[in-house]
Amino acid sequence: MALDEPKENDEVFNENGLTFLINKELLVSVQPVNVEFVETAKGSGFAITSALTKKAKEDNCCGTCSC
Repeated sequence: MALDEPKENDEVFNENGLTFLINKELLVSVQPVNVEFVETAKGSGFAITSALTKKAKEDNCCGTCSC
């Protein structure tokens, strides 16, 4: 996740006062995408899950891009 400005090939979502951008081509392969704000004992932040997260679990992967 990074701060960015919208580009021509981005899909823009506005939810509860927050703006999210995702590359349109990437969105096709990762739908559905869920972004939640979570608070845990380790801290708080955004948790992002998608079809890639599900596939990583099915493949016994750790859920990172390095698998």
